[in-house]
Amino acid sequence: MPRPVFNEERCKGCELCTVVCPHKIVVIANHFNSKGYRPATCEDESKCVGCALCAKTCPDVAIEIHKTESKDSL
Repeated sequence: MPRPVFNEERCKGCELCTVVCPHKIVVIANHFNSKGYRPATCEDESKCVGCALCAKTCPDVAIEIHKTESKDSL
């Protein structure tokens, strides 16, 4: 299963990732990072399909998609 990982300290809250996510699971958090920006986050990782559009779009390289094997495939 793919899992999006957000580096909140790199994120400047530009919201580009929220626009390109086909399942609309990337949202802007309610809290602020140390630079004063509201970072992007994933509200439901189970709905992530691993397309990586969010990561490819991020100008600050703040998003990675980690692909993990499911327990069924082991």
